[in-house]
Amino acid sequence: METSIVGVGVSVTDRFRSVVEEKVVRIEQLASRAQRIDIKVTHRAYRNGRVPDDIVELTLVGKGPLVRAEATDGDKFAALDFAVDKMCEQLRRLKGKRVDARNHPRGAHFEKGSGELEGIDVEPASIETIRAVENGETPPSQKEEEEYTPVVIRVKSFDAEWMTAEEAVDRMELVGHDFFLFVDARTDHPSVVYRRKGWDYGVISLETQAPPEAALAS
Repeated sequence: METSIVGVGVSVTDRFRSVVEEKVVRIEQLASRAQRIDIKVTHRAYRNGRVPDDIVELTLVGKGPLVRAEATDGDKFAALDFAVDKMCEQLRRLKGKRVDARNHPRGAHFEKGSGELEGIDVEPASIETIRAVENGETPPSQKEEEEYTPVVIRVKSFDAEWMTAEEAVDRMELVGHDFFLFVDARTDHPSVVYRRKGWDYGVISLETQAPPEAALAS
């Protein structure tokens, strides 16, 4: 499997390349059909005195859909470790996922398509933030705010995609999330698939209807 490493704002040393080659072996064992893995290391500095950090992004290219993983840490070697762990976990889920056709009266099955996943913009929390939350402390990124609240609402909008629930589960596993929003191709209802205990999944759908005001007006 080919390996491509790009540094943005940071030099890629021979030592880092050597560590990458060692870590990539784990991924090769889980994705024998992969053709190439692209690794992007971005150094991020801050003007407000916050400690700089490094972002490591992994993109696995091969037959079938692309698989991505990303991690952030103050040390690029640690970020690489976390990103590799995330990608290996995604590959294990994909490899170990089994669909019992008897549980799907419609005879549904998984079909892994090809192409790049678009519209996904997720920035994982840093190790400092995770540790602060575990200890009940204020995350570093929030310490400069006048008021801190543990509830942060981030709003994102994506184009609606019509697919089956099984395809939505497949997409969810690829991006490593616990849920995935979509429009059910069978019912045209806005829906979300989510992970339950073990390898069980659930689906929640909304049955849209006109609001009471619209009904009275008609």
